[in-house]
Amino acid sequence: MLLAIDVGNTNVVCGLYDGKELLQFWRMETSQRKSADEYGIALKQMFEADGYSFAVVDAIIIATVVPSLTFTLQHFCEKYFNKQPIVVGPGVKTGLVVKYDNPKLLGSDRIVNSVAAYENYQAPLIVIDFGTATTICAVSDKAEYLGGVIAPGIKISSEALFEKTAKLPRIELDMPRHIICRNTAECMQSGVLFGHVGMVEYMVSHMKEEIAKECGFEPGSKKITVVATGGLSSMIADSTDVIDVVDKRLTLTGLELIYEKNK
Repeated sequence: MLLAIDVGNTNVVCGLYDGKELLQFWRMETSQRKSADEYGIALKQMFEADGYSFAVVDAIIIATVVPSLTFTLQHFCEKYFNKQPIVVGPGVKTGLVVKYDNPKLLGSDRIVNSVAAYENYQAPLIVIDFGTATTICAVSDKAEYLGGVIAPGIKISSEALFEKTAKLPRIELDMPRHIICRNTAECMQSGVLFGHVGMVEYMVSHMKEEIAKECGFEPGSKKITVVATGGLSSMIADSTDVIDVVDKRLTLTGLELIYEKNK
C-alpha cells in the first residue's frame, strides 16, 4: 500500500492507498519542533485506531511546503517503515510542463493539485487551494502549468485583524447573513469571507481571459473548469457560482498519481 503525506503550513495529512482507492486518511498539526519519533508515534496510534499496521505500507510519497521538515520526515520514513520516500520536487515526473520562471521555487502542493485536477477534470483549468495561503493556479489543455496567484489565506486575514488592531476580537469563520452587518464580529466576517469571495471572482474572471489568450482561443469559446480544494473550499463555493467542483482530497489524489508516474 502507498502512504501519501501532504505537509502544509498548518496540517500534515496522511492518506493510505490500496491501488487507486483511498482507504483512510489522518490529519495532525504541522510542527517544526516535532522529532521524527513524535511524528512516528502519533501516526502509529492513528493507524492502529483504525485497524491498520505500519507493515502494510510498501511505498511512501511526500509533498511539503515546509522545507525544514523534509529531513525529519525522511528520517521518520526510514526508521518506522524502512522506506526511502519519493519527495515531490525537481526531477520528479509529474506529467506537466512547468512554465515558471524558476520551477525550483514553485510549491509542491501547487503542482500536486494541478496534476490531480488535470487528470480528473476537463482542462484548461483553474485550481484554487484555500489553505494557509490561498493559491490559484492555471493549467492549459496541453498539460502546461502556466503560473498563478498567491494571496493571504482566510485564516491569516482573520488573525491579522485580531493581532494588529487594539479592539477587534478573534472571530469564528462563519458566513454572515448579510454583507452590511450591524455588529463588529459579523462586520469582520463579512470583510474576511465575502472579501475573499470577491477576490476569487475577480481573479477567476481575469485568469480565464489570460488562459484563453495563452492557449489560443477566444475568451468564452471554451469551458475553463474551476476546481477548489482546502478546508474552507465548500464555504466559499457556496457563496459564488465561479467554482465548478469542490474536491477536498485533491492533493492526496495528486500524490497517488505522481507516485504512479515515478515508481
